[in-house]
Amino acid sequence: MKKISLILILIWMHIGLLSAQTWTADNGNGTYTNPLFFEEFSDPCMIRVGNDFYLTGTTMHTMPGLPILHSRDLVNWKLISYAFDRLNLGPDFSMTDGKDMYGKGIWAPSFVYNNKTKTFYIFANVNGHKTQAFEATNPYGPWKHWEMKSGFHDLSVFFDTDGKKYVCWGAGNNYLAQLNEELTDTIPGTKRLIAKSGAEGSHLYKINGEYIIIWAVPGNNTPQLAAKSDNIYGPYDKIVKICDHNNLGVHGGYGLKSSPWHGGQSFEYSSPNMDYGVTMHQGGIVDTPSGEWWGYSMQDHNSIGRVTCLSPITWNDGYPYFGLPGNLGVTPRTWIKPNVGLPQQPIVPIAERNDDFSSNKLKPIWQWNHLPNDSMWSLTEAPGRLRLHSLPAKDFFYARNTLTQRAAGIESECEVTIETKGMQDGDIAGLALLNYPYAWIGITKVGDKYIIKMYDQSQPEQSNTVETTSSIIRLKVKTDFEKEKASFYYSESADFTKDSHPLGNPFTMVFQLRTFQGVRYALFQYNNQDRNGGYADFSDYKVNDLTKSLCKPIPYNQTIRLQDVNNNHGVVMINGQKSFKVINCELGRVALLVNNKYVSVSADGQVTLKSCKTLGNNETFQWIQLERGDLVLLSLQTNRYLQLDNKGTLNALKDNPSPNRKDGTRFEWNTIK
Repeated sequence: MKKISLILILIWMHIGLLSAQTWTADNGNGTYTNPLFFEEFSDPCMIRVGNDFYLTGTTMHTMPGLPILHSRDLVNWKLISYAFDRLNLGPDFSMTDGKDMYGKGIWAPSFVYNNKTKTFYIFANVNGHKTQAFEATNPYGPWKHWEMKSGFHDLSVFFDTDGKKYVCWGAGNNYLAQLNEELTDTIPGTKRLIAKSGAEGSHLYKINGEYIIIWAVPGNNTPQLAAKSDNIYGPYDKIVKICDHNNLGVHGGYGLKSSPWHGGQSFEYSSPNMDYGVTMHQGGIVDTPSGEWWGYSMQDHNSIGRVTCLSPITWNDGYPYFGLPGNLGVTPRTWIKPNVGLPQQPIVPIAERNDDFSSNKLKPIWQWNHLPNDSMWSLTEAPGRLRLHSLPAKDFFYARNTLTQRAAGIESECEVTIETKGMQDGDIAGLALLNYPYAWIGITKVGDKYIIKMYDQSQPEQSNTVETTSSIIRLKVKTDFEKEKASFYYSESADFTKDSHPLGNPFTMVFQLRTFQGVRYALFQYNNQDRNGGYADFSDYKVNDLTKSLCKPIPYNQTIRLQDVNNNHGVVMINGQKSFKVINCELGRVALLVNNKYVSVSADGQVTLKSCKTLGNNETFQWIQLERGDLVLLSLQTNRYLQLDNKGTLNALKDNPSPNRKDGTRFEWNTIK
């Protein structure tokens, strides 16, 4: 029986690795690499129920909203449902009467489980409205919805062991109050100011009889704070940084200095900041059935949006620090997977991105931009096609029934085929990057002519058009979230292997607060003549995520040479030796052997060559590749990074790889034959 189970697991792993067309955090060797999903998943809130983990996060103006993800090991997650399919609280939700919900919508949810009633709850804010509440006895749904009588900024709902229910919330000043039994409002007279930390994003826990609150501090660095008390109302008088300067080596991208939304005449960008690391913040902690504790948080990952990361927790003086002993507050990008007492779980992405539209239901990964008009789209009118009927809109940004997916990083390609014979004069259909500014490539019908066009909102004066006689057009966008640039292509043969043409200049992507989301792929069809038009049929939608291929496999049993990526500090050399054999220490860990001696790290971080019969932490390094493929080596002795200083001397004392690549921690390696 055990043999059969093992075979099934290996088959699942094989299928998952072959079919995964997006980033998967599981490395298949007992380790994982952050982020958990290389796509936007902001304001995460995670819970454990028995042996199962559940996760939800912000979805702003997209619908369905508040996704429910499930995992057995905290690394491999699957999208199983949403808390709501549609939410209509006014004309701004459907972009009518000239209104919209960009940068608003539903955000910062609190996910909680009542062990006594066996009930799941999600509480979340909506701009201009009270806090929305959702309840279910099964995470797959159905979910009951009601609106509370107050709004609670970045709330954390907590069910205490005595049956009382509380809400902790605030930005800057943080408050706590007891909730009524109906979970509709606070009980009068129970509100208290509990902290003036300047923080937000509360997560409240009770661990070993003590109450612990975790916050995030807005700003350039955005550390996470924690405070504890033996009384739920405090005082919480000692606040410590438990997660600080966690950038995983990622530098700051383009910024939006001015735009028409800001009151400017045009879009103006600030340049990427190579010295600034985009940090991890706003999250919480969760335990495993084996008693381990893990932290989760989001990282502001430039234009792809905020991504979710997982960190080992080290308890120190009663506080849950993200990171490892000797390097508290700093999360490694690659580390050993949580111990959940289970065999290897199937390695698959959270949802399938590709879609041939052969089903009568959209795949779970799809979300509408705002509330759709469900009478104006179909999967059944033309089998194997998504049909979008055009509704009037002044431009793409206000087009109804735009269907979206979160973009995939770091590099990816998204493409789709469009059939145009149902379009009418003034219709515009295509493939877009929903952002601010936005860009798209599509087909416009002007009179009897069909024109392929690439439009960049930041450069509207550009004329990027090609007239076509083909009624079937294949469109593609290539995104590079390292450079934050995108390029658009078209084919009149619906086959890019035979016919491919670029159109327009590279488009600059940026994270901004107009949409308060990262870039999204979008399929759209609208009419610019203030009327309903015809229809466009979309088919064969594909996303090719190239991110995983940017990293090379660990060169076990091969001899390599290491060099500083910028060549500022030269080649790694110890006692005149510069070629090292890579020894497999399992779990993605290596030892470096030269002339029967191993590279060894002492307790004070000094590096030497040492003869030894048994390898220990002194000789072992976690092999970690950063997002550009740069290699960093984390010493298991100091839990800090190997660094080549400007004198060519090695140490293992660097807390975190610098985003500018100039600190001597990043290496490129070449095999020596």
